Amino acid sequence: MRTAETSYVPRAVAPAALAALRVVDDAGRPCVPHEATGGGEPLRCCLRPAAPGERIALVSYAPLRRWAAETGAEPGAYDEQGPVFVHAAECGGPAPSEEYPFARPGALRALRRYDAEGRIVGGRLLELPEVPAEGFDRALAEAFADPAVVLVHVRAVEYGCFHFEVRRP
Repeated sequence: MRTAETSYVPRAVAPAALAALRVVDDAGRPCVPHEATGGGEPLRCCLRPAAPGERIALVSYAPLRRWAAETGAEPGAYDEQGPVFVHAAECGGPAPSEEYPFARPGALRALRRYDAEGRIVGGRLLELPEVPAEGFDRALAEAFADPAVVLVHVRAVEYGCFHFEVRRP
Protein backbone atom coordinates (compact mmCIF):
# COMPACT_ATOMS: atom_id res chain seq x y z
CA MET A 1 0.00 0.00 0.00
CA ARG A 2 1.50 3.32 -1.06
CA THR A 3 1.36 5.74 1.84
CA ALA A 4 3.92 8.54 1.64
CA GLU A 5 4.45 9.60 -1.95
CA THR A 6 1.03 9.28 -3.55
CA SER A 7 -2.62 8.89 -2.77
CA TYR A 8 -3.03 5.84 -5.03
CA VAL A 9 -3.72 2.95 -2.70
CA PRO A 10 -3.69 -0.63 -4.01
CA ARG A 11 -6.61 -2.48 -2.42
CA ALA A 12 -6.61 -6.16 -1.59
CA VAL A 13 -9.74 -8.29 -1.78
CA ALA A 14 -11.96 -7.11 1.09
CA PRO A 15 -12.22 -9.29 4.22
CA ALA A 16 -15.97 -9.94 3.78
CA ALA A 17 -15.43 -11.08 0.19
CA LEU A 18 -12.52 -13.29 1.30
CA ALA A 19 -14.68 -14.96 3.94
CA ALA A 20 -17.25 -15.84 1.29
CA LEU A 21 -14.65 -16.92 -1.31
CA ARG A 22 -13.07 -19.29 1.19
CA VAL A 23 -16.36 -21.21 1.22
CA VAL A 24 -17.73 -20.84 -2.32
CA ASP A 25 -16.09 -18.74 -5.02
CA ASP A 26 -17.81 -16.32 -7.41
CA ALA A 27 -18.25 -19.12 -9.97
CA GLY A 28 -20.16 -21.21 -7.40
CA ARG A 29 -17.35 -23.70 -6.79
CA PRO A 30 -16.24 -24.78 -3.31
CA CYS A 31 -12.88 -23.53 -2.11
CA VAL A 32 -10.20 -26.25 -2.28
CA PRO A 33 -7.11 -25.32 -0.22
CA HIS A 34 -3.70 -26.68 -1.11
CA GLU A 35 -0.10 -26.14 -0.14
CA ALA A 36 1.97 -23.63 -2.10
CA THR A 37 4.67 -25.80 -3.61
CA GLY A 38 7.10 -23.39 -5.22
CA GLY A 39 5.78 -20.26 -3.60
CA GLY A 40 5.46 -16.99 -5.41
CA GLU A 41 1.74 -17.23 -6.11
CA PRO A 42 0.38 -13.64 -5.95
CA LEU A 43 -1.95 -13.56 -2.94
CA ARG A 44 -4.76 -11.03 -3.39
CA CYS A 45 -5.72 -11.14 0.29
CA CYS A 46 -2.46 -9.64 1.55
CA LEU A 47 -0.85 -8.42 -1.69
CA ARG A 48 2.34 -10.44 -1.41
CA PRO A 49 3.73 -13.64 -2.93
CA ALA A 50 3.00 -16.93 -1.18
CA ALA A 51 5.82 -18.71 0.60
CA PRO A 52 6.41 -22.42 -0.03
CA GLY A 53 4.25 -24.51 2.29
CA GLU A 54 1.59 -21.86 2.96
CA ARG A 55 -2.03 -23.03 2.70
CA ILE A 56 -3.58 -21.20 -0.24
CA ALA A 57 -6.51 -21.58 -2.61
CA LEU A 58 -7.15 -20.64 -6.21
CA VAL A 59 -10.66 -19.19 -6.42
CA SER A 60 -12.75 -17.42 -9.01
CA TYR A 61 -13.27 -13.76 -8.10
CA ALA A 62 -15.54 -11.13 -9.67
CA PRO A 63 -14.04 -7.83 -8.47
CA LEU A 64 -16.38 -5.52 -10.39
CA ARG A 65 -19.43 -7.47 -9.17
CA ARG A 66 -18.26 -7.12 -5.56
CA TRP A 67 -17.60 -3.37 -6.00
CA ALA A 68 -20.99 -2.90 -7.70
CA ALA A 69 -22.75 -4.58 -4.76
CA GLU A 70 -21.15 -1.97 -2.45
CA THR A 71 -21.95 1.02 -4.64
CA GLY A 72 -25.22 0.13 -6.36
CA ALA A 73 -23.60 0.20 -9.81
CA GLU A 74 -24.91 -1.98 -12.64
CA PRO A 75 -21.89 -3.17 -14.67
CA GLY A 76 -23.96 -5.49 -16.85
CA ALA A 77 -21.82 -7.29 -19.40
CA TYR A 78 -18.62 -5.77 -17.96
CA ASP A 79 -18.93 -8.07 -14.95
CA GLU A 80 -16.27 -10.73 -15.25
CA GLN A 81 -14.61 -13.26 -13.01
CA GLY A 82 -11.23 -14.86 -13.00
CA PRO A 83 -8.73 -16.83 -10.95
CA VAL A 84 -6.97 -15.35 -7.92
CA PHE A 85 -4.85 -16.89 -5.18
CA VAL A 86 -5.78 -16.23 -1.55
CA HIS A 87 -4.70 -17.65 1.78
CA ALA A 88 -6.93 -20.58 2.72
CA ALA A 89 -7.56 -18.99 6.14
CA GLU A 90 -7.68 -15.42 7.38
CA CYS A 91 -4.28 -13.77 7.14
CA GLY A 92 -4.71 -10.23 8.46
CA GLY A 93 -4.48 -8.50 5.09
CA PRO A 94 -1.69 -6.46 3.57
CA ALA A 95 1.09 -4.87 5.61
CA PRO A 96 1.70 -1.15 5.02
CA SER A 97 4.14 -0.69 2.16
CA GLU A 98 5.56 2.03 -0.02
CA GLU A 99 5.52 -0.31 -3.03
CA TYR A 100 2.90 -1.43 -5.48
CA PRO A 101 2.34 -5.19 -5.19
CA PHE A 102 3.48 -7.69 -7.81
CA ALA A 103 5.58 -5.03 -9.55
CA ARG A 104 8.71 -6.09 -11.37
CA PRO A 105 10.45 -4.23 -14.18
CA GLY A 106 9.34 -5.44 -17.59
CA ALA A 107 6.06 -6.97 -16.41
CA LEU A 108 3.01 -6.11 -18.51
CA ARG A 109 -0.10 -4.84 -16.77
CA ALA A 110 -3.50 -3.86 -18.11
CA LEU A 111 -5.16 -1.00 -16.25
CA ARG A 112 -8.91 -1.01 -16.88
CA ARG A 113 -10.82 2.15 -16.04
CA TYR A 114 -14.43 2.07 -14.86
CA ASP A 115 -17.05 4.75 -14.32
CA ALA A 116 -19.57 5.00 -11.46
CA GLU A 117 -21.93 2.61 -13.26
CA GLY A 118 -19.24 -0.04 -13.63
CA ARG A 119 -18.74 0.42 -17.36
CA ILE A 120 -15.28 0.37 -18.92
CA VAL A 121 -14.34 3.90 -19.97
CA GLY A 122 -10.81 3.20 -21.08
CA GLY A 123 -7.75 1.20 -20.43
CA ARG A 124 -4.03 1.18 -20.81
CA LEU A 125 -1.29 -1.34 -21.34
CA LEU A 126 1.65 -0.64 -19.05
CA GLU A 127 5.09 -2.18 -19.26
CA LEU A 128 6.58 -1.58 -15.84
CA PRO A 129 9.76 0.50 -16.06
CA GLU A 130 12.94 0.00 -14.05
CA VAL A 131 11.24 1.81 -11.15
CA PRO A 132 7.74 0.25 -11.29
CA ALA A 133 6.16 2.78 -8.91
CA GLU A 134 6.91 5.58 -11.36
CA GLY A 135 5.06 3.75 -14.13
CA PHE A 136 2.07 2.98 -11.91
CA ASP A 137 1.95 6.56 -10.60
CA ARG A 138 1.93 8.00 -14.15
CA ALA A 139 -0.66 5.52 -15.43
CA LEU A 140 -2.97 6.03 -12.44
CA ALA A 141 -2.64 9.83 -12.64
CA GLU A 142 -3.57 9.57 -16.32
CA ALA A 143 -6.58 7.38 -15.50
CA PHE A 144 -7.91 9.60 -12.72
CA ALA A 145 -7.38 12.76 -14.80
CA ASP A 146 -10.62 11.66 -16.49
CA PRO A 147 -13.37 12.74 -14.06
CA ALA A 148 -15.54 9.82 -15.16
CA VAL A 149 -13.05 7.26 -13.81
CA VAL A 150 -13.82 6.10 -10.27
CA LEU A 151 -12.06 2.74 -10.24
CA VAL A 152 -9.04 1.12 -11.89
CA HIS A 153 -8.39 -2.61 -11.99
CA VAL A 154 -4.80 -3.74 -12.46
CA ARG A 155 -4.42 -7.10 -14.18
CA ALA A 156 -1.55 -9.25 -15.36
CA VAL A 157 -1.45 -9.42 -19.13
CA GLU A 158 0.05 -12.92 -19.22
CA TYR A 159 -2.86 -14.64 -17.47
CA GLY A 160 -5.47 -11.86 -17.28
CA CYS A 161 -5.51 -12.25 -13.49
CA PHE A 162 -6.81 -9.45 -11.34
CA HIS A 163 -3.99 -8.11 -9.15
CA PHE A 164 -5.52 -5.19 -7.25
CA GLU A 165 -7.83 -2.23 -7.57
CA VAL A 166 -7.31 1.46 -6.99
CA ARG A 167 -10.23 3.75 -6.23
CA ARG A 168 -10.35 7.46 -6.95
CA PRO A 169 -8.40 9.24 -4.18
